[in-house]
Amino acid sequence: MSESLKSIAADIRACRICIENPEKSALPHAPRPVLQVSSSARLCICGQAPGTRVHKSGRPFTDPSGDRLRNWMGIGEDVFHDADRLAIIPMGFCFPGLDAKGGDLPPRSECRKTWHDQLFAAMPQLELVLVIGQYAQAYHLGSRRGKTLTETVSRWNSYLEEMPGKDQPKVLPLPHPSWRNNTWLKKNPWFDKDLVPVLRSEVARLTSR
Repeated sequence: MSESLKSIAADIRACRICIENPEKSALPHAPRPVLQVSSSARLCICGQAPGTRVHKSGRPFTDPSGDRLRNWMGIGEDVFHDADRLAIIPMGFCFPGLDAKGGDLPPRSECRKTWHDQLFAAMPQLELVLVIGQYAQAYHLGSRRGKTLTETVSRWNSYLEEMPGKDQPKVLPLPHPSWRNNTWLKKNPWFDKDLVPVLRSEVARLTSR
């Protein structure tokens, strides 16, 4: 890992902004930032924020959503949790807490505003970022995303064909792998039929040694 990336990662893991200087209400528990980075990974996953299980384990996607995501990608935990081959940078590094209905709150905005630009700048070797959900898609695609998540994900092929700027990775949008999205997957069979095979091919290419 480069010294600059090592320093940024250490600062993120020690971050207490959402407790000591939050934009709104403070994080309702002790921070436990979760990320996986290296100077060699060519593939990156950018999702939302850790859930309760990941908050306890301290490792990304150690939950049923992770099982489904690894199935989509066609890899096991050995490759998935190998930082040298795969980076994982959520939009919020800590579990944000639960809302009144028991669902996860949105990722903390402090993370994106404080860390994301410099963290991705320190990883120019990245070739592809898998952007999961609306928060990651808003950050990585900006005005190029569709009006809805379905519209954005349905444009996946056009994003892969784009020529990114210097030291900028390509982007592939995905829905969240939560089991709550079973209905979405049934309504959009093209995802499994057309996108998943390409996803697996790209993952195999970028994580091979």
